[in-house]
Amino acid sequence: MSVRVRVITTGGTIASRRGHEGAVSVAVPGRDLVGTVPAEVTVEIDEAMLVHSFNLTLDGVRRIAERVRAAVTEPGVDGVVVTHGTDTMEETAYFVDLILGPDRTVVFTGSQRHAGEPDGDGPRNLADAVRVAAATAGRGLGAVIAMAGGVHAARYVTKAHTVALDAFASPDHGPIGHVYGGHVRVGAIPVRPAGFDLAELAGPAARVDIVPVYVGADGTYLAAARAAGARGIVLEALGAGNPTPGVLHEVRECVAAGVPVLVTSRCRRGPVVPLYGAGGGADLAAAGAVFAGDLGAPKARLLLTAALSAEPDPDRALARLLPHLLP
Repeated sequence: MSVRVRVITTGGTIASRRGHEGAVSVAVPGRDLVGTVPAEVTVEIDEAMLVHSFNLTLDGVRRIAERVRAAVTEPGVDGVVVTHGTDTMEETAYFVDLILGPDRTVVFTGSQRHAGEPDGDGPRNLADAVRVAAATAGRGLGAVIAMAGGVHAARYVTKAHTVALDAFASPDHGPIGHVYGGHVRVGAIPVRPAGFDLAELAGPAARVDIVPVYVGADGTYLAAARAAGARGIVLEALGAGNPTPGVLHEVRECVAAGVPVLVTSRCRRGPVVPLYGAGGGADLAAAGAVFAGDLGAPKARLLLTAALSAEPDPDRALARLLPHLLP
């Protein structure tokens, strides 16, 4: 019996070639991406857009999510794949994960080498992604990224190398599965708290800014974000979640003004924990900032954006996102 897999194409390196001027540009339509797939799989192409992922906006991410929702709810569609640029793939995958039901799987993939390279990795990655989407073992995983033979949960995955073929990793967690010799092996099912209905997020997205902390940071960027109309802020703090004195002062101002602050770390491994007093993370927590566990800043921003878009009241928004902040 044939398995139907919908491949939603959005552009990225996998759909790019080097132009006459030397730069790599998105130019390959979705219908030309799919090569060899298992004989029992029928692939359908949905060309959503043709852009580099560094040019995506939140509206573009939501458009992709709408195409995904339409595909996963269409009778007869057994699996869904999204081709995407690798720069922001983890963010789009995580947003999609937040709006997917508990029994769904959507597989994101892309490439590190453009389609004109003789040893491009795109065809292999796409074939593997189709296999994961079609496999019984792939049901109910939420959004995942399949690249270089690994299958990574959207909650944990990040682009860990700029140019290597195995660019994606899940720090402290590892992949949940692999594709070996055309066979899909899934060893773990991600824990996925209840997310959001896409209809809740139909209006203008709440503005949430990411503010980095570094030696001597004085809080200027926090104040500027608040003045620019940010309804929430993600703080990419030091170490286990520590601010500078100037940043701590401005976090207090943000919380007092009804602007929730999520604390993440600029470290790529380990959770944030309010350990230190004397102006450290414990004082951030006392000021009302919320620690985001091991969630990285870009995904924490999407989570807070979704929560504030669905629940305009900051306290209700924080209640919606707390189950997603695993220690």
